Amino acid sequence: MSPYSLTTDPKTMAKAFGRELNISPKHAVELCRFLRGRKVTSAENLLNEIIGKKTAVPFKRHKHSVSHRRGKVGPGKYPVKAAKEILRLLKDVKANAEFQGIDPENTFIVHISSYKGRITNSWFPRARGRSSPKNLVGVNVEIVIEESEEEI
Repeated sequence: MSPYSLTTDPKTMAKAFGRELNISPKHAVELCRFLRGRKVTSAENLLNEIIGKKTAVPFKRHKHSVSHRRGKVGPGKYPVKAAKEILRLLKDVKANAEFQGIDPENTFIVHISSYKGRITNSWFPRARGRSSPKNLVGVNVEIVIEESEEEI
């Protein structure tokens, strides 16, 4: 079964959701685009390299005033905070796959997306002469992996 197939089998899939994460929505979108369709083990290695600032994430959409990085990346950044949170979610989805009896070594990221969550006020008072509160935008990230023998 191809990782991009329209018919899905819940017996070979695992998923995890991160709700209201305190990361940048733009970094999360670009990081999810970079990881989509990859093998889970290679995605973990890439995230560890991003955290160590060895590999840059190419920015395709949110690239205004973003400088080019070493190699053939083009405009890119090192979104360390977002990479740590998505790595934690990737470990969670691997654990879910193992619990369901799926081999995590043969799994691919079929679906990974991030979108803005609720707008909430911060946990500390902000007024101090300002007329508006400091609103925080949470980010929701969802990851679905599927077991497949084929290489993408």
